[in-house]
Amino acid sequence: MPLSSAELDILRQHDTPTVSNVIELFQVRPWTEGYMDKRIKARFPEMPPMVGYASTATFRCATPKGPDSYGSLDKHVEAFKELPGPAVVVFEDLDEPVVGATFGEIMCSAYKAFGAQGLITSGAGRDLDQVRALNFPVFTNEIICSHGYSQIPSIHVPVNVGGLTVKPGALLHGDLNGVVLIPDAIAREVALACELFVNAEAVVLDYLKGEEITPKGLSEAQKECRRLLDKIAGKK
Repeated sequence: MPLSSAELDILRQHDTPTVSNVIELFQVRPWTEGYMDKRIKARFPEMPPMVGYASTATFRCATPKGPDSYGSLDKHVEAFKELPGPAVVVFEDLDEPVVGATFGEIMCSAYKAFGAQGLITSGAGRDLDQVRALNFPVFTNEIICSHGYSQIPSIHVPVNVGGLTVKPGALLHGDLNGVVLIPDAIAREVALACELFVNAEAVVLDYLKGEEITPKGLSEAQKECRRLLDKIAGKK
C-alpha cells in the first residue's frame, strides 16, 4: 500500500542519513546495500530532501539514431500515472563514456509541471542555473554543456544508477548526502520511526552539550540511546 501524503511529508522532514539509519534497524538488507554510491551527487545541496516513486528510463546520446528525447517527453510524463505517488525521474545513461547531458531546463520544467519531485541520472546534466531556479532537485554523475543526440530508448524498466538497481515505482529519498531506496515492506514503519530515531540520538547529543561530561556518562547515554533504538525495531 503506498504511503499517504502525510507520511511522505514526514520523510521530507528528515535527512537521508537518518532515513538510512532507520532502515538498518529493521534488518531487511545488508547495511552496505540499498543506496547510490559516490558517483551520484546532489547538484543543489541546499535544497531540502526529495521523496518520491521512481519513474525509470534509459538514455543515450552518442549516435543520431531514433527519436530525440523531447519527442519522448509526453510518453514519459504519461507513465507517471502508473506510479503509486509523486514521481522521481531516474535515468540510466547507456553511453560509455558519458558524452552528453541527460537533462536541461526544458526537460526538468516538463517533469516538474507534471508533478515530479526531482531527477537522478547516472549521466550528466546541464542548464544548472535555470534548473536551480525551478527549485527542482537533480542528482548527476557529471555536468556537460551539450545534449548530444539525446534519446530515451525505454521507459519504466529496471535501471542501474550509482551501483543501485532501481525498479519502476521504487520509493527513493535523496538530499545532499545521497540517495537511498526505502523498501516497500517497511516504508510506513520507516516514516513513522524517523522522529523516534532522532529523539534517541538526541540522548547522546544532548549529553555531550552538557558542562560536566565524563566517559562513564557518555557510556550511559549511549546505552539509553541503544535501548530506545531497539524499542523502535521491536527488540526487547
